[in-house]
Amino acid sequence: MPRKGSVLRELPILVIVALAVSLIIKTFFVQFFYIPSGSMENTLQIQDRVAVNKLPFFSKNISRGDVVVFRDPDNWLPEPYALEENKVVTKVKEGLVIVGVLPNPAKQFLVKRVIGVEGDTIVCCAKDGSMKINGKAVDEPYIFKGNKPSELKFNVTVPQGKIWVMGDHRNASADSRYHQDDVNNGFVPVSKVTGRAFAIIWPFKNIGIISSQNPIK
Repeated sequence: MPRKGSVLRELPILVIVALAVSLIIKTFFVQFFYIPSGSMENTLQIQDRVAVNKLPFFSKNISRGDVVVFRDPDNWLPEPYALEENKVVTKVKEGLVIVGVLPNPAKQFLVKRVIGVEGDTIVCCAKDGSMKINGKAVDEPYIFKGNKPSELKFNVTVPQGKIWVMGDHRNASADSRYHQDDVNNGFVPVSKVTGRAFAIIWPFKNIGIISSQNPIK
């Protein structure tokens, strides 16, 4: 049986190893994110924590219907503001950011669903109020109940290396539709995509898999 002194000496090493493993996983494989808004309801709820697959195989192979997390393409989000707090509170919050319990105020990320990929032409809305991709009608069961495909009309073709994204809660999502005058014309560069959200890990009542649902059947 190990002596108490031996365990105490090994504890800092174990903590360092655990932190190193956590950092490697977060950097290259899986990262956790906090959902601060209702733009993806009812697929994702406010304060959900989601797991995001960061493996290059998945992040470079983005498909229609994927729910992706990406860095702010061109000031889609307001600038974060800093609050004056004591050092202990700051360190605790930094730890909670690392594990995805709190959002990172210094790094602006968004989560949306991929509606169009390179080469797709997306038109909304037709006379019947529907949205079409490459001339085909779409089926979007994930849209927030009572929302139309879009209140804002648009007709876009996704350029090389970009994606077109929209929130599931269409009436509460400032997505690609509302940023067509930015440097990317509302499209999100694939290079900005952190990964694909594949599971809700908290709170317990919302735990589940986030499925990819291609709107073209």
